[in-house]
Amino acid sequence: MTIDVMFPYYGDVAMMKAAVSSVLAQDDKDFRFTIVDDGYPDDTLPDYFAGLVAADGRVRYHRNEVNLGANGNYKKCVGLVEHDIVVIMGADDLMLPNYLSTVRKAFQDPEVSIVQPGVEVIDENGSVYQPLGDSVKQFLRHKLVGKTSEAIVAGEAIAQSLMVGDWLYFPSVAWRADAIKKHDFRPQYDVVQDLALAVDIILSGGKMAVVDTVCFQYRRHRESDSSVRALDGRRFAEERAFFDECVRDFAAKGWNAAARAARLHLTSRLNAVSLTPKVVSKGMWPGLRKLATHAVRP
Repeated sequence: MTIDVMFPYYGDVAMMKAAVSSVLAQDDKDFRFTIVDDGYPDDTLPDYFAGLVAADGRVRYHRNEVNLGANGNYKKCVGLVEHDIVVIMGADDLMLPNYLSTVRKAFQDPEVSIVQPGVEVIDENGSVYQPLGDSVKQFLRHKLVGKTSEAIVAGEAIAQSLMVGDWLYFPSVAWRADAIKKHDFRPQYDVVQDLALAVDIILSGGKMAVVDTVCFQYRRHRESDSSVRALDGRRFAEERAFFDECVRDFAAKGWNAAARAARLHLTSRLNAVSLTPKVVSKGMWPGLRKLATHAVRP
């Protein structure tokens, strides 16, 4: 069973090359590696990518004629998927050598549509660390599945858990291709599109395997696009719109506990509160108003 590794790229060249090397160094060799370059302006890249394709028949390379943005490039990647399992990897993250073998094993259960393996967080320099937000993610994950090495979860329980706090690490998640193609990424979202996709699959009956085996390194940037969007309030406006949709969808399905969790979106509000000192220090007063609105919104 060949696994599609989709690699939407725009950003730091050195980190991208490290990510590419981590894919090519997998212990499990049965994969197809598709790089979708969103037009990053670096004259050295055409030769680099051409060399990858020439050296390894598993590598494909596409360069977008116009910049599609993150969500648009994710959607293009979905359109290029050819095999039963797919991961849409971050261009600055790292697969540990056992990543593909770990997720392949979890997909042996035919009812599993999503696999969240074990992840460790690294900083800009590649050092492993655990910010407070990631400690919260770990707590919420363990609260749902306990400390077993692997659990399969589905239905309202996981929907409710993810509404309390999103503990998924999108670039590390592997998906059943038919599920991701059926639902795709909602075009209106640029920050929560991965959570929205997972929720759509869960609402349609998809199950998730949560595996403790650490096999992926997720890079946490202090000034990432999502953190900048958080400081100026854009991230939280998008999250509110998404949570409102979830309230309606869960209530329609009779998942009242999940609907309440979506209405409260507790950790999202606490995150807004935690960012307030940084927003004040930067004098981002419009962002401060948006954060305050999100934190106290009834």
